[in-house]
Amino acid sequence: MISEYQTYKNYGRIIGVDEAGRGPIAGPVVAAAVILSKDCRIVGIDDSKKLSKSKREKLYEEIIQSAKCYAITKVTAKKIDKINILKATFLAMRNVIRKLESLADYYLVDGPFLPTKFGNCKLNIEGKAIVKGDEKFICIAAASILAKVSRDNLMMKYHKKYPQFDFKNNKGYPTKKHISALEKYGIALIHRKSFSPISENEYKKY
Repeated sequence: MISEYQTYKNYGRIIGVDEAGRGPIAGPVVAAAVILSKDCRIVGIDDSKKLSKSKREKLYEEIIQSAKCYAITKVTAKKIDKINILKATFLAMRNVIRKLESLADYYLVDGPFLPTKFGNCKLNIEGKAIVKGDEKFICIAAASILAKVSRDNLMMKYHKKYPQFDFKNNKGYPTKKHISALEKYGIALIHRKSFSPISENEYKKY
């Protein structure tokens, strides 16, 4: 894991971008963007999937306190169903980059594609897509932590509204308990109707 400024030395402020929530069958997809200083000294930043819950939450607080700036956006399950999850992910990423693009001169995004891939979706800043970027550059890893913790917190709020789906534990993923609840109670407003197994079954509406 290295600083983005070591590799992209011609840029003064670089935005790191990542998302969380592409795979679940419930809840939004969340994107985060962050600009860190060149002398960032936060210890332990890594791909959010490799960190424990407590470590992610600790780093989340450190990142938002020490970052030059950051932004977090979400795209709802309803929108995901309308345009598909890939386009929704890119939409979330574009929206979050736009919040910071006037403050930076480049961005790095996790994944094989830029979020401008579809249609006439342009940004006022150039960037690069980095496969496994959250394992390579600190700014992308930091964004992955912001996105993951923010989405987990949202799912905890949804759990209070829909406790039978056990969102506090599964975060919207199709666990056995989650599927059993779908069969018993039907789907909630935050379920993604275009995702299997919901798309393959006629669950009642909760």
